[in-house]
Amino acid sequence: MENNTNIIELKGITKVYEDGYTAVDDFNLEVKRGEFVTLLGPSGCGKTTTLRMIAGFLMPSSGEILLNGKSIQDLPPYKRPVNTVFQRYALFPHMNIYNNIAFGLKQKKTPKDVIERKVRRVLDLVDLEGFEQRSVSTLSGGQQQRIAIARALVNEPEILLLDEPLGALDLKMRKEMQIELKNMHDKLGITFIYVTHDQEEALTMSDKIVVMNEGKIQQIGTPEDIYNEPKNAFVADFIGESNIFNGMMTGKLRARFCGGEFTCVDDYEEGTHITAVVRPEDVELTKPENGVIQGVVDSVIFKGIHYEITVLSGKNEIVCQSVHVAKPGDKVGIRVEPDNIHIMLAEDHTNLFFADINKDYRLEYNDHVLDTSVTKIIKGSSRREDGTVQDASGEAIDPVRMRIQVAIKPDDIEMTDDQNAGLINGTISNLIYKGDHYSYIIHTELEQDFVVNDEYLWNMGDRVGLMMPVDKMTFTLKKK
Repeated sequence: MENNTNIIELKGITKVYEDGYTAVDDFNLEVKRGEFVTLLGPSGCGKTTTLRMIAGFLMPSSGEILLNGKSIQDLPPYKRPVNTVFQRYALFPHMNIYNNIAFGLKQKKTPKDVIERKVRRVLDLVDLEGFEQRSVSTLSGGQQQRIAIARALVNEPEILLLDEPLGALDLKMRKEMQIELKNMHDKLGITFIYVTHDQEEALTMSDKIVVMNEGKIQQIGTPEDIYNEPKNAFVADFIGESNIFNGMMTGKLRARFCGGEFTCVDDYEEGTHITAVVRPEDVELTKPENGVIQGVVDSVIFKGIHYEITVLSGKNEIVCQSVHVAKPGDKVGIRVEPDNIHIMLAEDHTNLFFADINKDYRLEYNDHVLDTSVTKIIKGSSRREDGTVQDASGEAIDPVRMRIQVAIKPDDIEMTDDQNAGLINGTISNLIYKGDHYSYIIHTELEQDFVVNDEYLWNMGDRVGLMMPVDKMTFTLKKK
């Protein structure tokens, strides 16, 4: 059934709530008729908001949603050829299975014989034929979820939206339902748009995965593309397990990271700062003298089909998967085949924020006065006799119309558990291990995200203060 026709197009979709929070930012996606597309990302990344905008439960702040090439901005949910299955099944406890499934058709005044035919068809599809008169309260979680799916399918939607539909099931039932959902999709040939934070679920079922973070698309691709060719460190870390290292290109198809020089298949100019990604299953342990780098086994965990072995090499921590056991304290070498090293350009995580200029021509941010002044940070600026400040060209610097853009690098910010210390405080919303340090995203009270590098492990959700020394900042004068 799948073809090359777009059934849904989202063009520049942005959703900003009344409090100023941007849930979805410039989202662009094409969904082919018959595709199984998964929106994948951590909690709060905007995936459910996007789904609700497709369903019509939320209106985008800007952008356009097209169905079969035509805008559906003004169509209410009940007029869209879309049905939604939620994590909480929302079944009617006072109705039996038949009446739960038939509810939508009865609301549309569908003839009884048509309702009968359609309900029996979807009951067969979800493997619950013969259960029509059972009370929904007697069903297991997996059976209730099948009824919720049947209730959506009986309306014969062009698109089925599924918002974490397996989240309430136990692990075994979730895996069984993944296979059943994929089989249903293959049988029906309709378009599925699926929301989950479970990477395995996305990789198992999808034709196309849309990885999201902080309201933005990080990468769109097939499961194989997303896993084998991640576009950035977030995708590499979020999809499966990864070793992620900072490094530099040292020559043609040569990269230095983790204390050694490795041959790779990605070519960048010599001297380019890069991020190297190596999956644990691609790390080969050898005798120390045969490795590109050497290290000491720090821990060994038996995972059933393999051992997960952590090796320390200098400040770097390397995780590998092997069918051969090792012992903590063993000295080992490490090799990686060139085509198993994924090289990406290093991301510039310089933090940018704006500080206001007060009447004394000092800088203020988040009600804190920075220990500096405009004349110290703007080259060529000077005080006039009347106390105002002019730039190098002699033009007055107006605190009302101008402000200062501040830049500070992740290595130059210090986290503290004293929330009253520093310029601002916030919550750790994401972390990625980079071999010899952790890269954290701190979501602050001003809805500003800061990237901070720290060698110590903090926990997701920790509240921290951010200490930012003025001598590590750079400043640019900007007009408001």
